[in-house]
Amino acid sequence: MKIIDWYILKRFLVTFMFTLLILIPIAIAIDISEKIDNFLEHVNLSVYEIIDQYYINFTIYYTNTFMPLALFIAVILFTSKLSSNTEIIAITNAKISFTRFLYPYFIGATIVTVISLMMNHFVVPSSSKERKKFEKEYIKNKTQKNQLKFVTNFSLQLTDSTYIYIRSFNTESNSGYDFTSEVYDGLKLKSKLSADNIRYNSKDSVFTLRNWRKRQIYRDRDSIFYGSKIDTVFNFTAKDLIYQSALAQEMPSDELIKFIDISKKRGIKNLNAYLVELHKRTSLPIASYILTIIAVALSFRKKRGGTGFNLAIGVGVMFVYVFLMKIAEVLGAVAGVNSFFYVWIPNIIFGALAIYLYLNARK
Repeated sequence: MKIIDWYILKRFLVTFMFTLLILIPIAIAIDISEKIDNFLEHVNLSVYEIIDQYYINFTIYYTNTFMPLALFIAVILFTSKLSSNTEIIAITNAKISFTRFLYPYFIGATIVTVISLMMNHFVVPSSSKERKKFEKEYIKNKTQKNQLKFVTNFSLQLTDSTYIYIRSFNTESNSGYDFTSEVYDGLKLKSKLSADNIRYNSKDSVFTLRNWRKRQIYRDRDSIFYGSKIDTVFNFTAKDLIYQSALAQEMPSDELIKFIDISKKRGIKNLNAYLVELHKRTSLPIASYILTIIAVALSFRKKRGGTGFNLAIGVGVMFVYVFLMKIAEVLGAVAGVNSFFYVWIPNIIFGALAIYLYLNARK
């Protein structure tokens, strides 16, 4: 690397860190203003607990979320500064092409991308789990807690031949009612086990059924058994009954992939919310390269409006990108669509824009 490369890379990283250090305190201040009443409701909740259990994890999550935005703004800011100081003119006069000029930018974008990928796939999920645990305990209202607490009308395929159905299940008490398990031989029903109540014992992974009835179907006759209580084992746990997109944010990528594979085998119809979360963990960091090209192409020429004009355009472009990303996430979570394609749509659209701006800037 040449001296000019180190110079640009250093300015790149310093401005990027400076932008993050501006955005994160703003996000924390807004969040505190929204949740201060929730904190004050709990007299035993100390400031240390709020910082340690919530705001440290909050900072980790939003630092990772703001990385592409901070990168984009940082590149516009210091490239506009280079342009306004006529430093880019000197670089151009030294016969350095626009492609070569991008070299240190891509090194900086690679550093940010690698850090973001590692955080997205491994660090942020564990941090989100702690943050959401705190929110569930101290911030969420009763209605929101009950939405996470109860699972209703749930069906699950345990094996190729075994299916279960539960009318209602409480994930906190690990108990529910109207349970049914059916075993098939092809399309023919072999046995059916029903119970008025079901409870899961997490210590020994045993289910206790009360007021149970079992119908065993043979070729020429049926047998019916019943009782007040029976302990049995099934190939699932109480955690498997909770299928919500929020839970995907709490799983490291290896655990999330395993969860999706098992759920597909069990016949869960719509896992797109989980697939969107998995694909987003890669697509958003990769966007750093695309946004870097756009930012440099928009700001490397000296304009009459200067840095403020470039920054205004950049914020507008970033707003459109975030808007498209949110729409793509919602559409990608719909059953029956290709979630991978929808998650990558913003990168595809802005990638085409980046190519156009790059080719135009080379001229």
